[in-house]
Amino acid sequence: MARTTAMNLVELMVMKNDIGSVLEFLGKKGNFQFQNHKSDSSKVSDSSRAGEALNPERDLFVRLQDARSFLSVPDIDSSDIALSSRATEENTSVAEKFLSDVDELKKREAAATDELKRVKESKEEAESFKNLKVPFAELDHLSFLSIKVGKIDPAVFDELSFSVGQRAIIVPLGDDKSKIMAASSKKARFSLDTELKKFGFVPFEIPEDFKGVPDDVLQGLEAKLAESQKALDYINEEKRNMAVTHTDVLRSLLASFAISSQIVDVQNNLESTSLVYRITGWIPSSDCHSMMKDMDKLTEGRIAIRVYNPLEVPSVLNGTEQVPVRLKHGKLVGAFERMIFSYGSPVYGAIDPTPFVALFFTLLFGIMFGDAGQGFVFLLLGLLMNFKVVKVGGWNKFAPIFMAIGCSSMIMGVLTGEFFGNEEVLKPLSLAITGLFGEPHAPILHLMPDGSEHSIKTMFAFFGVTVGVGFIINSVGLVINIINNLLMHKVGKALFGKNGLSGAVFFWYVVVMVVRIVVADHSIDMADGIVIGVTLFLTMFSEPIHRIMEHETPVFENGLFAAIIEAIVELLETLISYMSNSISFIRVGAFGLAHAVLGFIIATLSEMAGPAYLAVMLVGNGIVVVLEGMIVAIQVIRLQYYEFFSKFFNETGREFKPFSFDY
Repeated sequence: MARTTAMNLVELMVMKNDIGSVLEFLGKKGNFQFQNHKSDSSKVSDSSRAGEALNPERDLFVRLQDARSFLSVPDIDSSDIALSSRATEENTSVAEKFLSDVDELKKREAAATDELKRVKESKEEAESFKNLKVPFAELDHLSFLSIKVGKIDPAVFDELSFSVGQRAIIVPLGDDKSKIMAASSKKARFSLDTELKKFGFVPFEIPEDFKGVPDDVLQGLEAKLAESQKALDYINEEKRNMAVTHTDVLRSLLASFAISSQIVDVQNNLESTSLVYRITGWIPSSDCHSMMKDMDKLTEGRIAIRVYNPLEVPSVLNGTEQVPVRLKHGKLVGAFERMIFSYGSPVYGAIDPTPFVALFFTLLFGIMFGDAGQGFVFLLLGLLMNFKVVKVGGWNKFAPIFMAIGCSSMIMGVLTGEFFGNEEVLKPLSLAITGLFGEPHAPILHLMPDGSEHSIKTMFAFFGVTVGVGFIINSVGLVINIINNLLMHKVGKALFGKNGLSGAVFFWYVVVMVVRIVVADHSIDMADGIVIGVTLFLTMFSEPIHRIMEHETPVFENGLFAAIIEAIVELLETLISYMSNSISFIRVGAFGLAHAVLGFIIATLSEMAGPAYLAVMLVGNGIVVVLEGMIVAIQVIRLQYYEFFSKFFNETGREFKPFSFDY
């Protein structure tokens, strides 16, 4: 049986000039977990926040992200990080120059946008009074707009426009710019009057009975609006051109500064002197030698390395620190790892249960969801996810699981003769297969009850098989628990107790005895009573026996009476748990039977639908694949957690979470 990956503790003494290169190397390898947990999000403290404040690389990274958003450049991802290196001084210079250009463009865009907004507001308010027959003099009472019409020396027009800035709009009313209209908000009208006087503005004498807004004022505002819109369009075009010409540079800088900012964050939290940094962390033993050799070469020998076995680490020996646990598998079995860690991490040095989980999950799902057509849907989905044709975020890494359950469902579907609920499609195949072993019949395994004696026997046999599968799963869990305790030198727990050898022997013997009675018509004899009695006694009094083996006193820690009460409770718990653990697997058969019945119902409804046959078939099978698929998956996970994991997950370890660059 495979065990968790062997680990070593490594201590590195790194020169200040080499610390960036070493941390970049460790982050790229993604195979080193800091011993002091500084990289854990749960341990972020004031010191780490202070580190962020002293991280100019992160400041540049944040500004680059803002620039990327401003230019609408596609974001990078972790794959871009993997192909990049930390930022150099040249990268910093390029980034500063680029960000300066972006900031200048931002300011110009903001100014042009604000100018356009003011012109629009002025024009809209002026137009709203275009047909209003009131004296022009009364327009001074407008809530927003203050309008001044007059003449100036054309030579000072540009200087006046610059002087009033964003406080007002100066619109030429004639071709020679000698006549102007000045519009501002009420708040800015006094400032505007001051500027106009400074440049020799002479207001027009407008007749008191003149009503409405002069046409040349509106024309001037329209011209100014077109000019402002053109200026903003030019800036937007410049912005698009900058995005096109600088996309590669910007994405490269983002990746480099993402790496550098994370390096500085880690570096700020390391133990150090003015010249040397100290790094301690865990690394898989299989990678230790090659990585240490690479780091020695990287630093040209300017690094001190010490490697420790876990049993040489004081914090591990005294129990204050757990060795991190890493599970190493191929792509198929590895896809099931998250199911393990979602329940808890195995203890370091214990049996790795992932291969068993992969096998049992695939087997149980196939039994409960047997349909060749629907299984093919899962297989096809898994293949599309595996080759990234279908992208569903982080779910793509579970593509092997979809392929595995698809294959198991297809195999079970061939046995039950179901293809999208139809039992006719696979009939020739069933006849051909069964013909090789005797009289041809279809389907190979007939789950649909039809009231006949044969179908009832088949159904009960199917339930018996599922309980048998449960017996195997429970037994594997017990064996793992026994071996784990022996590996941890906990002999008492390995030999005695509900999940120890005594409980396992009781369970196995009772199952064999029941099978013997049912199949061979044997009766219970004295030997059966002795074996059951001895194993139950060792299970009931496992705690006192364990204390005797460990030479602990007193044997009955809370007194004899309390020990007897505890033994009775242990007896009841043992009997109830083993019974419930076995009966629980009847649900596997029940779901398998329910799936067959549901397929039959969908096929029947489709035939009754006539012209809508295909639509009913597609909708019905779609609902089954999605909803029942989820329900079956949940039931399989439940069986793994409560019937399998509960046998050996008595304590949890610490998952290996190496330092790596992310985005």
